[in-house]
Parts: sequence; structure tokens; C-alpha cells
Amino acid sequence: MAKFGGGNFGGGMGNMQNLIKQAQQMQQQMQKAQEELAETEVTGSAGNGLVEVTMTCKKEITAVSIKPEAVDLDDLEMLEDLIVAAFNDASSQADEETKEKMGPLAGGMGGMF
Repeated sequence: MAKFGGGNFGGGMGNMQNLIKQAQQMQQQMQKAQEELAETEVTGSAGNGLVEVTMTCKKEITAVSIKPEAVDLDDLEMLEDLIVAAFNDASSQADEETKEKMGPLAGGMGGMF
């Protein structure tokens, strides 16, 4: 018949409590990082700065700037392309910022979740 050693069980509970504490700390860190990302803004540009798009790292656009020389009523397609390119540039920057802030947290649980 198997014996259960009291010392092993107590040590196991201590480890579980430590894991729970670590998970709670990590959750707080992730929440803080998410709040920071919601406030962090990046600006993407296209056409050597003719069009700029500013957004938060949560990808909410906060501003669009279009210089007058970018507006050609005979070629609105070019302006549309510049807006798309500026948005994509800002989006890539937001992704990098998110990866930088959240990367260490995403892998921090050692595959526990």
C-alpha cells in the first residue's frame, strides 16, 4: 500500500500557492502593459510625410494628416493609396510596440496556460 508523506503534500501546496501568486502578478503586469499600449501612440507615414496616420497601439486611429500637395483631384487613387500605406506603417509600428511590451509576459508562464 502506498504511503503519503506529510512533508511532500505540504511542499506541493506551497508550490501551488507560489504558482497562483506568480499567475496573479503576471496578470497584473499584463493589465498594466495593456493599459500602457492603449495610451501609446505611433505615427505611420507615406509619400515622404505627405500623409500621416496616428493611432494607439490598440489600433484606434487618433489623427490623420494630409498635406495639401498630396491632394490631386485628378488622381484621388494616389491619395487613397498613401492613406492605406500610412495606416499600414502605423499598424506595423503598433504591432512592434505590442510585441515589445507583451512578449516577455506572453511566454512568462513557461507554457502553463
